[in-house]
Amino acid sequence: MSRGRIGDWAIALGLSAILLVAGLSTQHSPASLDPLGYTLLITSGLALAARRWAPVTVLTVTGLCALGYQAVGFDVPAVAFLFAVYAAVRAGHRMTTAAASVTMLAALPLAALASLHNTGEAFAQARGALELAWLIAAGAAGEALRQAERRAEEAEHTKEETARRRADEERLHIARELHDSLTHQISVIKVQSEAAVHVAGKRGEEVPEALLAIREAGREAARELRATLEALRDDGKNPPQGLAHVPDLVARARTTGLDATLTIEGHHQDVPAAVDRTIYRIVQESLTNVARHAAAATASVRIDYRPDALVIRVDDDGKATSDTASVPGVGLLGMRERVTALGGRLRAAPRSEGGFSVHAELPVDPTP
Repeated sequence: MSRGRIGDWAIALGLSAILLVAGLSTQHSPASLDPLGYTLLITSGLALAARRWAPVTVLTVTGLCALGYQAVGFDVPAVAFLFAVYAAVRAGHRMTTAAASVTMLAALPLAALASLHNTGEAFAQARGALELAWLIAAGAAGEALRQAERRAEEAEHTKEETARRRADEERLHIARELHDSLTHQISVIKVQSEAAVHVAGKRGEEVPEALLAIREAGREAARELRATLEALRDDGKNPPQGLAHVPDLVARARTTGLDATLTIEGHHQDVPAAVDRTIYRIVQESLTNVARHAAAATASVRIDYRPDALVIRVDDDGKATSDTASVPGVGLLGMRERVTALGGRLRAAPRSEGGFSVHAELPVDPTP
């Protein structure tokens, strides 16, 4: 049981004891109805244990109990009802609480008449049991705390928005710095190496391996820089790519000459947004690695919807073998971090029959 629930029960039990003592010390009649009055006193106090999650119900129960023990002759203040008024206003039920309070003020004299049979005494007892000033104080206290909690939530939200805005500004600043400092130099390297290879080929000369490596490194650096800048400049306004865009990835891979296939098994179900984006990134990174490094002719993407998990497997028939030392690159490391952060598992390794396999399993909440 949480500390808050323990506190609620402590208040409820303590108030029940106070009401019971007050009932024992008051004058009431007839004596045959004492057990009913004591039961109503105790019930009105114990009901407060539920005031956090059912404030309107507690307001109703405490009000009826107060009317009941007044009707059987217990001249005890409606303290539990005041606590219920405070809790209901704090929860935001102001109109309901106002209506219940007006009803109680009107009904208490009638309840007291059932045992006193004297209008003047009945009104005096009702006024002593529940005064308008008490109701206003209880409601004002509940409203004050509700406003304070709302201001605290707004302040926290403002703090988060400020932090997010600063992060966006810093991200854009980094993007500008990268663009200004690296794009020109990488473009020069790429253009010069492409031109040198073209000239050498046109002259019929053998192109040095070092020059080819420089050209390839320039192309790779340009692609990576472009992808990095796109990620940094992403302001979240464009819809994120997810499962629905995986067929586009596979179709794009086919345009490079790779025989890529997509298989989807199981019953389609909605998945959390983070899982949706991660699946897209896994397939994207896997197919990119196949195109760049695997020298593969075929690749298969399999997505399996399971009741409590989503399984993704990307296989290729490239040059990797089971005894090939696998050195994870930045892409695979990022992929593993994404999967681990979502509580999933990732295996990326050469297959025994040749080629490479990426196997990820991401947990999803089962549909109720």
